Amino acid sequence: MMTIYLFGVQYQEYTKINQIHKFACDYLSDWFPNLGSYQAFCNRLNRLGGAFTRLSELLLEDTQPNDCIIDQCLLDSMPIITCSGKRKGKVANEVTNKGYCSTKGVYYYGMKLHMLGIRRQDALPFPEQVLFTPASVNDIVVYKERWSEMRNRTFFGDKIYMHNEFNQQVKSQYNSEMLTPIKAIKGMPLIIKQRIKAADDLYNRAVSKIRQPIEAMFSWLIEKTDIQRASKVRSTKGLMVHAFGKLTATFLNYVLNP
Repeated sequence: MMTIYLFGVQYQEYTKINQIHKFACDYLSDWFPNLGSYQAFCNRLNRLGGAFTRLSELLLEDTQPNDCIIDQCLLDSMPIITCSGKRKGKVANEVTNKGYCSTKGVYYYGMKLHMLGIRRQDALPFPEQVLFTPASVNDIVVYKERWSEMRNRTFFGDKIYMHNEFNQQVKSQYNSEMLTPIKAIKGMPLIIKQRIKAADDLYNRAVSKIRQPIEAMFSWLIEKTDIQRASKVRSTKGLMVHAFGKLTATFLNYVLNP
């Protein structure tokens, strides 16, 4: 089941389970004579969420590319949408809720994928850790609870990670620094804004340039697997397969194309 699913996503670039099942029936029946109906295929696949989760972890444990800059990390998140925020979410309520995507400017029901990627020079980052949370969980909360105690790191995040007092505490205790674009300070006199604008713009462009690969990775992940759209999912188990199954298919690239 896992072989069929991963082959369908990775090599055939199918994003829907019915496409994968039809392909297997049409072309792989000699190898999988007991494949069964589409309904049976879905039921069996939905039992494998935990297996996909563990496989995605194993694929990354020993496949870190040699060009990783291990003390520099990129952070970001993206939505996994089960339905529009205009409707009431009824699927996988144990792991989903209502959140807001500032990039798209929309409310939605679903989960949020958080990634901590190790920076690579002129390449997509290596995903050191990936977490899923309900959509309402703020990125800064995930950073504080899961990654802020990492030592001797430089983190590059967007403006949501700017929390000066906490970041100074992390710098003092763990020698790790969070670099984000500079927010405009409300109430700052215009003359001071004009005086520091050039320096702030230069700094923001530098941080944004370093962060761009993780944004490109999310775009690539969406393009190849359509992971962001989970409106066809009908259960919590199905959502776990959708999320971790497509991540696993993506992580195969780090094994096959280091």
